[in-house]
Amino acid sequence: MVKVGIVVAGSMLWALCRPGLAQTVPAATNIIVIGNPLAATDARDVVSPVEVLGGNALLMRRAGTLGETLNGLPGVSSSWFGPNAGRPMIRGLDGDRVRVLNNLGSALDASSLSFDHNPAVDPLVVERIEVLRGPAALLYGGTAIGGVVNVIDNRIPATPVDGVRGAVETRLGGAERERATALLLEAGNGVVSLHADGFTRDTDDYRVPAKTAVLSPVVNSSAQARGGALGASLALPGGRGNVGIAHSRHESNYGTVALADVRIDMRQSRTAAELNLRDLGGAWLEGVFVKAAQSDYQHIELENGAVGTTFKNTGNDFRAEIKHKKFGAMQGVVGVQGESFRFSALGEEAFVPATRTRNRAVFAYEEWLVGAMRYTAGARLEQSRVDSEGAADAASARFGTAESRKFSLGSASLGASFRFNRAVTITGAVAWNERAPTYSELFANGAHIATAAWELGHAGLGKERAAAVDLGLNWRRGASDAKVAVFMQSFHNFLALRRSGIMRDAAGNSGVSDCGNGTSVASGCTADVLPEYRYQAVSARLWGLEAQTNWRVLDRTTRRAYTLDILAKFDSVRAEDRSHRQPLPRIAPMRATLGATLDWRRFVFNAELQRSAAQNRAPLADTFGATPGYTLLNASVQSHFTLGILGAPGHRTHATLFLRGTNLANARAFNATSIDTIRGLAPLPGRSVKTGVRVDF
Repeated sequence: MVKVGIVVAGSMLWALCRPGLAQTVPAATNIIVIGNPLAATDARDVVSPVEVLGGNALLMRRAGTLGETLNGLPGVSSSWFGPNAGRPMIRGLDGDRVRVLNNLGSALDASSLSFDHNPAVDPLVVERIEVLRGPAALLYGGTAIGGVVNVIDNRIPATPVDGVRGAVETRLGGAERERATALLLEAGNGVVSLHADGFTRDTDDYRVPAKTAVLSPVVNSSAQARGGALGASLALPGGRGNVGIAHSRHESNYGTVALADVRIDMRQSRTAAELNLRDLGGAWLEGVFVKAAQSDYQHIELENGAVGTTFKNTGNDFRAEIKHKKFGAMQGVVGVQGESFRFSALGEEAFVPATRTRNRAVFAYEEWLVGAMRYTAGARLEQSRVDSEGAADAASARFGTAESRKFSLGSASLGASFRFNRAVTITGAVAWNERAPTYSELFANGAHIATAAWELGHAGLGKERAAAVDLGLNWRRGASDAKVAVFMQSFHNFLALRRSGIMRDAAGNSGVSDCGNGTSVASGCTADVLPEYRYQAVSARLWGLEAQTNWRVLDRTTRRAYTLDILAKFDSVRAEDRSHRQPLPRIAPMRATLGATLDWRRFVFNAELQRSAAQNRAPLADTFGATPGYTLLNASVQSHFTLGILGAPGHRTHATLFLRGTNLANARAFNATSIDTIRGLAPLPGRSVKTGVRVDF
């Protein structure tokens, strides 16, 4: 695998540097929201690597979870807890170090608390996803210390709609026998714009290769999901912005593969409002962006149909950005951000007490141009407070009395990009970030059945500090492009969940022994004990390489026009607990992909080979041990055509019919980024063929 990575990266560097490639670059079409809060920005000028997923690329990658939809992007993997729960992992970091945003607003749920809790986002109704790899705490707070995923759904129409437009998408098949449909409608008169969407998704227990030694289909891996939204926006006179509001609802019921009799019944409602002002014409003020949202999340863990534990997370968030006019060569944004939410758990798996978290922050981001150089600088000051309500009754006496912790946090960054010529851009950034411990890291104390552990927080934990360096080289000529990035992130007080060596019974008593290997309770051991895992501050370092290229090798423009592209990707991350000289857990192995895409007339054919190396670097407490490598063969075909039966007069209706096959060789595969207790129970899906159609009118 090392040789593969060297070959891929080396070929990219040769493509970047060989003479004759400095030709005219077409204007950028992507608007990068999360990497730069200023105007529409060429992705090459964002100093931290940004990936934008939309259009047909998103159509072909949609999966049942946000994590699986993004899995395989450079530096991005999924926390796979079976097909129904998966959160994005970026460069080896996950949970409360990767911020998931909904149109730049907080997406309150319980997904960062436990791997079996899925984010309350369904990719079926997403129009675009932006992924910022690397620290973004400057703009979005300490929980973005590892990166940001911004989900964009246009539920508050960003631009005026004149007439009626919409889309419908249906998908069938796959290893999980998916049946899914989504509908989008937008209408307006150029001033008032309305939005409505809805989706439904049903899956069965998913199938795995017989040679994985796991029962196929995997028991209790089915799911059902429903949801939708209504939104409206008003265009302000003179094209100077818009104001709008939207309300959404998301419901799902899915099985947890860890336990055959436990299902999660989840629902979230969210109301968001936005104000976007631009071209204000003042002496120094150019634009204003304000967003506020209120979320109400709840999920019930059902055990044989009876209520086991109820998790609730309700709160609100607010963000305001003021963009000032240029002062010489410098322009920038100053802003404020705040959020407050109350989390509670009631029932058998209430391993954290009821808590309230409040964060308040001010930030500034500036950039200026000097010739071919673009410089960026920013700073953020934040106050975070976490309050525990302590024990609510005798059954929760282990949570003790009410406690409160306050943290003062600071973040800063410096970056630069240099246009070496019209094709090549070099970027670099350094950042210093701080993150406050979360309510679970501070106050957890109880049995977490999904992870088969007794989790214990520490109310005296200090804030997490990280220093990061990111260097990138980007090249683009016509339809071909290549990117290479190297990164390093060093943590002081990295809050790791580590096994302590203590065993606890269901009541929390320590010093017990497990009745394993056929030992009977009569011999003095204790049934149903769990290993204790404690949150501890350690020194940690993560570093790695990411590279990708899309090379247009054939481009015929005659009557029988066609194009042929070659795709290559490689990423690798190494993560170390330096205090204990052990690897950090759940780190993706080296991965390489080689593929080809042929676009001929109305058809697009794609085939790719994905190789994941064995992950032999596992911490001592990892019960699964080394995760074997695997190779996946995937292929797809799309057909694009025009319909004349739908759409407004003068507006053409486009349709895309697709057929997608994954793991066509039916390879045996386990995900190294899953927790060790679930890795062997939930292998990756076996041979899968899925078909679907999307109509845009």
